[in-house]
Formats: sequence, structure tokens, C-alpha cells
Amino acid sequence: MPHPARDTVTLHDVAAAAGVSLATASRVLGGSSRTVAPEFRERVLTAAERLRYTADASARAMRGMSDSLALVADDLTTPSMAIVVSAMERAASTTGTFVTVSATRGDPERQLETIRRVRALRPRALVLTSGRVDADALSGRLLAELRAYELDGGRVVIVGDTDLPFHSVGFDNRQAARRLGHFVAESGHRRVAIIAGARGQAAPETRTAGFVDGLRAGGVAAADVRIVHCAVSREGGFEAVQRLVAEGLRDTDAVLAVNDLLAVGALRALREAGVAVPDDVSLTGFDDIGLAVNVTPRLTTVALPLAYVGTEAIRLALGEPGAVTHVTVEGRLVVRDSTGQRAVEAG
Repeated sequence: MPHPARDTVTLHDVAAAAGVSLATASRVLGGSSRTVAPEFRERVLTAAERLRYTADASARAMRGMSDSLALVADDLTTPSMAIVVSAMERAASTTGTFVTVSATRGDPERQLETIRRVRALRPRALVLTSGRVDADALSGRLLAELRAYELDGGRVVIVGDTDLPFHSVGFDNRQAARRLGHFVAESGHRRVAIIAGARGQAAPETRTAGFVDGLRAGGVAAADVRIVHCAVSREGGFEAVQRLVAEGLRDTDAVLAVNDLLAVGALRALREAGVAVPDDVSLTGFDDIGLAVNVTPRLTTVALPLAYVGTEAIRLALGEPGAVTHVTVEGRLVVRDSTGQRAVEAG
């Protein structure tokens, strides 16, 4: 719930706390191109964080919040995120709230800097959309910044996996991926390649682990599961399968991609290599974006309620004050033309 307004912290306060001149503090916090020695820069940033200073002091002094909602996302270029953001904008517009959007590429330092800048605009709420947001990120500095924003009267909502003490909407990626992996194994596939996306990204890693869980539960041997990493894009999926083909498919009979974009790229690479889907190799995706039904063959995938997630995030961001709520949504297996049945060899 909103908190009482507190005394405005000025740039003079930050400079005094850091033991530097007003000009030095201004250069660090005002985005100046002039170089500041690293030790002075660190002192200013530490003081600003401790005092909960934001650059727009006059805005901070306002008692009320603005009619804006700030969305800070990892990546705005993916179709799945476009669905979430579109739903957010529609839901926010019904309340007279407008949405500002920033992208951080999933980098915690960029997340922190973006949130600091956004706070100066006094948005009514802040929605942070990321694969995984941890309380100990940047040694707790990200959590401290979000708490400071909340103390100023704002509300925080996380879309993604998190252990932060704010409202959240997350996906049960592992269980949904496990169901898909088990379906592929139960369909008779025994040699599987997983197009796992980039290393270190939370959602792709969780989905990969779920695929492996389901495949193993369905009888696929660990030695017969190949994991290939690549950029999380259509081109990344294409290049990953090109590498698989160059190395030899080795009787691979199914390719599982951690999202539909990767699967579409993989489909193109298989087609160019003369590998028929699903007659030679079955193929699956994840998300159920529009492309999934606009390619031939249509993709077997996991449908996520992306629009619902966007709408629910806005409900939590703009609704009445209440206890912190954590919502987890499940994916639904959608079987289409890109997967076939394989005969299981008698053991």
C-alpha cells in the first residue's frame, strides 16, 4: 500500500554524504559525458542508493504518483513478449493509465540503472519482466532499489520466476516442458536433440531441464539426449540444426526447441537438409505464438496464456492494496502436425 511521503533528498545531500563536490555528484548522477574517477563515482552511487535519491527531485517532492506504469523487460523483440506487452497496454488503458516500456537485455546492471531512472518519473507501478529475478542480484542492490520505490508509494510486480517479496506472475516452465518431453518419449522417440537457447538464461534452462525430466521418465536414455546451445532467435535455431546436420544426426528422431522461434528456424534448416518433418524427425516448440500455426507442418508446442499474464500483471499493479500475491500459470500441450509416432524397439 502507498507509504507516507518522506523528505526530499537533494543532490547537495548526496554530494555531502559522498564527500565530493556538487559538480562531481552532478556528473555521476546526471549522465554527463565527462569522466569521473572510479573511486569518486562509486562513493556517489553508494550515497545515492543509501539516501534513495533519484535525479528528478521536483517529481519526488510531489505527493501523488503519475498516471503512468513502467514496464522494464529483458527483451521486447520476441513475439511472446509482444503478446504480454500488448495485453498490458490494453488492460492499463481501461484505467486511464499509460505504459512506458524499457528493455534491459536481461543484464542486472542495466535493470538497476533503468529502474533508478524510471523512479524519477514517479510511475504509479513498475512491472519488471525477466526470466529470473533474485533477491541477491547485484549483492541485494536491485532489491534495495525496488524497496525504495515501494516506500515512495509505488507498487512492484514481477513477471517471471522470483524470490522477491513483491506481487508476481510466473510460468510453471519445468512442469510444462516435462509434459512435452514425456509425450515425445511416449510417442516412441528415443534419440532426441534439444535446442536449448543461450546458456545462463533462466527460462530456456528451466525448459531444457523439464524436457530432460520428461524424456527420461518416458524411457529415453540420458546418453541419447543431445543439448545444443545457440542464440534465442529464429536464426539461432537454424544455425543450431545446421551444426547438428554437419555433425551427423546419428539417428536423431526428434528435435525439441525451448521456444517456437527456435523451432521455426530449426524447421527451415531441416527442410534445407532434406530431412522431412515429421516423417524423418519430429519437431516441437514452446509458447504457441502465431508462427506455430502459420508454418508447414504446424508445430506441436506448449501453449502459454501470455495475454492472461499481461492482464493479470496489470491487475496486481493497479488493483486495491492487499497481501502480496504470487500467481503461477501452467502451459497446455498442443499436439499438431510436426510430431509423429515412432515404433519403440523391443528391449
